[in-house]
Parts: sequence; structure tokens; C-alpha cells
Amino acid sequence: MHKHIFKITLIFLLMSLMIISYGFAENWHQWRGPNNDGISQETNVPINWSQTENVKWRFPLPGEGASTPVIWDDNIFLTCADEEDLVLMCINADGEEQWKRVLSTGNRTKRGDEVNNAAPSPTTDGKYVWTFLGSGDLACHDLQGNPIWKTNLEERYGSFSLYFIMSTSPLLYKDRLYIQLIHSNAWLVLALDKMTGNEIWKHERESDARRESEQAYTSTILYRDSKHEFIVVHGADYVTAHNLEDGSEIWRCGGLNSHERYNPAFRLVASPVVAEGLIVVPSAKNGPVLGLDPAGKGDITDTEFQIWKLQRGTPDVPSPLIHNGLVYLCRENGVLICLDAKTGEKLYEERTHNHRHRSSPVYANGNIYLTARDGVVNVVKAGRDFEIVATNTIGETVAASPVIVNGTLYLRSYDALYAISNIVKSEE
Repeated sequence: MHKHIFKITLIFLLMSLMIISYGFAENWHQWRGPNNDGISQETNVPINWSQTENVKWRFPLPGEGASTPVIWDDNIFLTCADEEDLVLMCINADGEEQWKRVLSTGNRTKRGDEVNNAAPSPTTDGKYVWTFLGSGDLACHDLQGNPIWKTNLEERYGSFSLYFIMSTSPLLYKDRLYIQLIHSNAWLVLALDKMTGNEIWKHERESDARRESEQAYTSTILYRDSKHEFIVVHGADYVTAHNLEDGSEIWRCGGLNSHERYNPAFRLVASPVVAEGLIVVPSAKNGPVLGLDPAGKGDITDTEFQIWKLQRGTPDVPSPLIHNGLVYLCRENGVLICLDAKTGEKLYEERTHNHRHRSSPVYANGNIYLTARDGVVNVVKAGRDFEIVATNTIGETVAASPVIVNGTLYLRSYDALYAISNIVKSEE
């Protein structure tokens, strides 16, 4: 009898874990997906589309923005300009607007339409959604669009001093928001209470960077394994690991911007990406890429904790991707580099689409999706050999990274949000 009850209980627990895991996998709650690494577990993902082919719906947006949408269940959240306002929008899975809230007034743009205040991506936990803007406005809303709290980090921690616009996306983990503010007036790492916006801790990060190299547009990344748990911060010539409880520095690594041939314009844009036992760190301006062991302490520059180093070929804006023992680097000119994750050996270096790439690559169902700014998306077969599976375009400017949920590929352009799915073809 007891064995029978135990067996039923065990089955129930396993089913519950499967449901929880499946539910979490369905949601793309932050910039680079469930684990902030650009990896999707979806299988029925489209590889062919156009402005009309395989398009479930196209939702016109009121203005521009480079932020990546985030999705929880049937709710799609994104930020964008709306004339002079910056807004948070909620759209449902049928492509219908649910609500729109003004976050700030007085949009700014830089480098033509390259970037505006709607560059950072939102994050959600399924109960609330948090937004950050290049203006410093940080806000929390519930899923019905009701405001919970709002603050301005520029007013609290000093005016941002960057050549472009603050573009870091907040990292949500447990009851905290982690955010980095790296610019010429400050190098700060913050932990804030997610329900109040109040400061839990502030860490003043050290650097000897100069001029534009003092500035960064990267986002904080979480590293977790059975032995380690910390955040990774990338900017001002260094990558650093910080304790989640108090922000204290665990280790740092330089060697990105050569002291002998120092580049004062070496601002960092591409963020690191992690896999178990490995942190891949990009740099800038065709500089190096590092493969780091997360177990380091202190200054790990040029130590045994630097597993490998690619001397040249970093992505300048798109963040790297790690999948199945391989590292993928999409350079801003559309050249794709594939490395062995254990050794850093270059397996291939091939051009896809010769146009500026701002989006970070994503993986799904055996393929890598590379998105160019002119709306062309190359689907490349994952693996040690280079093969373009398909080339598609929506003919609109794209800076956001793709999102994949429930077999639907979401592409956010400056003009519209597209929902692309194989289901469209099967229903015709």
C-alpha cells in the first residue's frame, strides 16, 4: 500500500516538474530567452517566410525601437517611441493591442535612426513587467498595465555620459533587478528590490579605461552551476564577476583592449554568454574573444582560467551563442565564425548577408537565426560545417533580436511586430 502511494506521489511530482519546466520553456521573459543565452527548445519553428508568407499577423507599431519583445503566456510586451513619448505596449498572441502606457516623454535618437531611448529590453516574471529606458526611467507595471512603481536612475546615480544612448537591459533574478551603469561619469553595478525599486546594494566598479572605452552598452548576465552563482558585468575594458548578495567582485579579466596598442574608442556593446563551465566574452573593433573558466578568483587575466583566446574576429554588437559544444560569433558585417567551445579552435569563418547586423543570434531546432538590419534573416544549419538553409526578408529595419515561443517566430522591426509560423501554411 505504502509502495503504491509512494509510486503515485513520485509520478505526480515528475509530472509537475515536467509541467513547470514546459511552462517556463514556453516563455521568453527576457532579452535572450529563458536562460539569457539565445537558445530555444521549440521544434516546429519556421525557416521560410516573407512579408506575407507564413505570417500569422503583422501588428503596426507607433514608432521606432531596438528593444526585443518579451513574452509570457499570451502577453507580448515591448517598448517603443510614440511621437515624443516612450511607451510600453501589451499585445496578445492574436496580434491585438491590450493596452499602452506612457513611460517617459522626450525621446532621443543617435546616429540617425540607429538607436533611441527604447533600446533596453523589458523583463517579466508573469506577474509584473519591468522596463528601462535610455533616459534612465525604470518602471514596474502589473500585467494589466497598472503602475506599481517608477524611478529614474540618472537622477539617482548621476547623469549618463555616453557617445550614444544607455542601452543596458535589466536582469531579473528571484526578488531582485540587477543592472549595470557603465559610462564616463560612473561605473556602477546595482541590485534593486523588484517590488519597490529600492537599492539593495551598489558596487563601484574599478577601471583604468580612458575616453570612449569608459562606456558600455552591454547587459548583466547570470552564471549558475552546481558550485557557482554570480553575475557577469562587461565594460570599461574588463569583464568582472560579482557576488549576488553584496556586489563584491569575485574575479576580473582584462586583455580585451591592449595596453601596448590602446584604443580609446573601445566601447563594449556585445554582452557575454554562458554555458556550464564556460563564459564567452566578446570585445569590440575586431578585437579578441575570450573563453573563461567561471571558477576563477581575483585577477584572472592571462591565467589558467583563460581557457582559450581568439585574437581577432569579435562580434562588435551581436552577442555570441553557445550550443552543443560550439560557439557562434556573428560579426556586424554578417560573417559567421564557428569555434570549438572547449579549445577555441576556429572551425569555419563564412559570410552570410553582407549588411550591418545588430541583432543577437538565436538557436532553435538545429538552426541558427542571424538577423541583419535591413530585415534579412539567414537560417544557418548548426554544426561544424557551414550551410545556409534559408534566406528570408521582411523588407523593414530590424535591430531587435528574434523571439521564439510556441512554434512562432516573432520579429520586431522599426515598423511592426511580425508573428511567423508554419501553422499558417498547414491551415491553408
